[in-house]
Amino acid sequence: MNCLSLNCRGLGNPDVVGGLRNLLRREAPALVFLCKTKLSSSEMTRVTASLTGYCSMEVDSVGRSGGLAFLWREDISVKFRSASVHYMDFDIGEEGLEWRLTGFYGWPSVQDRHLSWQLLKELAEEDHSSWLCLGDFNEVLYATEMRGGSRAQWQMNNFREVVDVCGLCDLSYEGYEFTYDNGQVGVDNRQCRLDRAMKTEAWSDQFSYAKLYHLNREWSDHAPIMVKLDGRGV
Repeated sequence: MNCLSLNCRGLGNPDVVGGLRNLLRREAPALVFLCKTKLSSSEMTRVTASLTGYCSMEVDSVGRSGGLAFLWREDISVKFRSASVHYMDFDIGEEGLEWRLTGFYGWPSVQDRHLSWQLLKELAEEDHSSWLCLGDFNEVLYATEMRGGSRAQWQMNNFREVVDVCGLCDLSYEGYEFTYDNGQVGVDNRQCRLDRAMKTEAWSDQFSYAKLYHLNREWSDHAPIMVKLDGRGV
């Protein structure tokens, strides 16, 4: 089973929807978390209806900000837990294995970043067993996860602290190290590893070969990330 996550930077353009359709056809993920769709639930439903073979659930954007969607292959058992404008939470079942998957979209503004960490703690308190949490956290853990610009040390410290409190650890990855590029050139270029997948020890025990892959950026300023539970390369 493969799980894909992407900050899609809006799905209001038919060409972008076509790009998403091609991505899903090429990578064939069983589970898909999309953030920053910039669409209402009804608008997103029309998009997901064109993605053959998937069931879906959507969270409204606020105006043209945010917006989430979760898609799953029809043969996968998916039980909805809860959702908000910043996360979607599910129990996943296939071939006798059960685990928890959370798609996460962190607050973009630095002054609101503490809300991301509070939310993550609350999610961890609900169920701390076999859990995979992936998405765009809008923060880095270490200064080495960015190129260009700077970040206050306390920002990264706060992220590392909540990851530790929640009993999460990074899933090792292959691919280009940064998942976000601001599209500028020269000294104005900024690249960061904002998108990641984190696991609990119990989840790691279930899927000991799992690996994260940073796919190539195409039509978004974020690269898709994909977790392959069997660890096989892309």
